[in-house]
Amino acid sequence: RHNSELRNSLNAILKVISIIIVPLGAMLFYKQYYFVGDNIRDSVVNMVAAVLGMIPEGLVLLTSVALTLGALKLAQKKTLVQELYCIETLARVDTLCLDKTGTITKGEPRVTDILPAEGVPEERLLTLAYSLEKNSEHPLAGAVVAYAGEKQLRAEEVTEFQALPGNGLLGRSRDGLLTGGSFAYISSKIPLSADTEEKVKQLAGEGKTPLLFGIDNQFLGMIAVADVVKEDSTEAVKELTDMGIRVIMLTGDNERTARAVAARAGITEVIAGVLPDGKEQVVRSLKEEGRVAMAGDGINDAPALTRADVGIAIGAGTDVAIDAADVVLMKSSLKDIPAAVRLSRATLRNIHENLFWAFIYNIIGIPLAAGVWIPLFHWQLNPMFGAAAMSLSSFCVVTNALRLNLFKVYDSSHDGKQKGRRQAAEESIKNKNIKKEEGNEMKKTMKIEGMMCGHCEAAVKKALEAVDGVESALVSHEKGSAEVTLTKEVADDVLKKAVEDKDYKVTAID
Repeated sequence: RHNSELRNSLNAILKVISIIIVPLGAMLFYKQYYFVGDNIRDSVVNMVAAVLGMIPEGLVLLTSVALTLGALKLAQKKTLVQELYCIETLARVDTLCLDKTGTITKGEPRVTDILPAEGVPEERLLTLAYSLEKNSEHPLAGAVVAYAGEKQLRAEEVTEFQALPGNGLLGRSRDGLLTGGSFAYISSKIPLSADTEEKVKQLAGEGKTPLLFGIDNQFLGMIAVADVVKEDSTEAVKELTDMGIRVIMLTGDNERTARAVAARAGITEVIAGVLPDGKEQVVRSLKEEGRVAMAGDGINDAPALTRADVGIAIGAGTDVAIDAADVVLMKSSLKDIPAAVRLSRATLRNIHENLFWAFIYNIIGIPLAAGVWIPLFHWQLNPMFGAAAMSLSSFCVVTNALRLNLFKVYDSSHDGKQKGRRQAAEESIKNKNIKKEEGNEMKKTMKIEGMMCGHCEAAVKKALEAVDGVESALVSHEKGSAEVTLTKEVADDVLKKAVEDKDYKVTAID
């Protein structure tokens, strides 16, 4: 947005320079040739020719026409751009964060397993889960409600209902305080056995999301739901990767389920178990490395959509997500994201080409119109030809921008060029790392307690890499460790302090 405003300001300045300062300056500079007898007339003619030939309305058209046509082209493909400047930003995006449920997947999960706790009837588990989940708008809640409807169960009245984003649900029934949500959330409210934790891990490894339920201090059981990856999600991820864009799954779901779904979609980087504010912080940290886009569909995604350089909302998502986003995919298809990136890049190229057409006539015509060649060759530009050159410049700018109507947004045949450049960059980094390993590089392994999710990993990684002498840090919250690569000797106390300043505990450094 700021780039567009700056460009418009520069255009206004150029107008003043070209229309007033340059012609008057030229007239005064060549006064010895003009202000003698009949040459006064030639001086005025020369000034008028310079004014007519140098009006840079093409500088205004070169950006606005291309961006408007780009937005209209996307609108034809059911992709709405809420601000024109987003097209320029989207063209420069190098990292895309994707929510899981409803974005990568269809957002239509189905109940796959019902596992009541010992001594709890299956119907009681379903009835209480139905009573709680019917008050929620989350897609996972919809799966439980739909299944209970098929069983023709009757929900109990629930009061004091609360939705805790990223955690679960609370509500009071006639039997007590109902709770429902993730293992981490329920285990903080109700003691759970090791067998329950193992079963949760098993279901998550199968790509299912286990929803646990309890009443007061009693564990009722769990209901597993599974969502299906959209048919075009895998292809969209591949196209984005080929275009040189780093794709990351950013979800509040548990690690095992997220990685299982990510594997089906072809995504290698996963940051799971993050709350809404955690998503926003992850996007904030990624923005320090480059331009970041975020795609999501729910209330939980709104903070991250707002924080990203470009927020992309799924059209079938919540109104909050759509309002927070800059781009809306009305067809709810991830294939529209690489299509939008292609067209945005084509639009940016078109603007650069228009810069040439906007300036070329002025570069050629300014010296002639200002009378530079009169003393040497007696060449003088007729005002009529100056006006024609000005009009021709505008014609070329508009005609070139209209070529965007012919651009094929779903044609991925040229994406390989971006992939080739990305592979070359990765190879360069790999070679650089090999050279470092052959040198005096040192490594230390730190044991860290307190890391719970991908956001914790990002916080520890950032803290360590900010230490002088630390080349990189490979952090894993699952292993509770950080492998630190050093370019010079760094005291253990310095590394320990950097981590513990972030409220994590270092237990050992090897």
